[in-house]
Amino acid sequence: MSLSNPEQLEVTRRKLQLLEEQIETAQIENSGTSHATNLTIQSLTRLANQLKEEIARFEAESPA
Repeated sequence: MSLSNPEQLEVTRRKLQLLEEQIETAQIENSGTSHATNLTIQSLTRLANQLKEEIARFEAESPA
């Protein structure tokens, strides 16, 4: 995935915010007691990190 315009950047930021909220909720509600929950949190965290990388890449490449 590669962001190509400011609209995509804004949508990606919103997705990232939602993912971070889901991660936080999962961590609070389950306290790491379930292996499946831990795997879900890891997966969501990887996706959030990918979105952060895309945002950083777009911001670095876009003119000031």
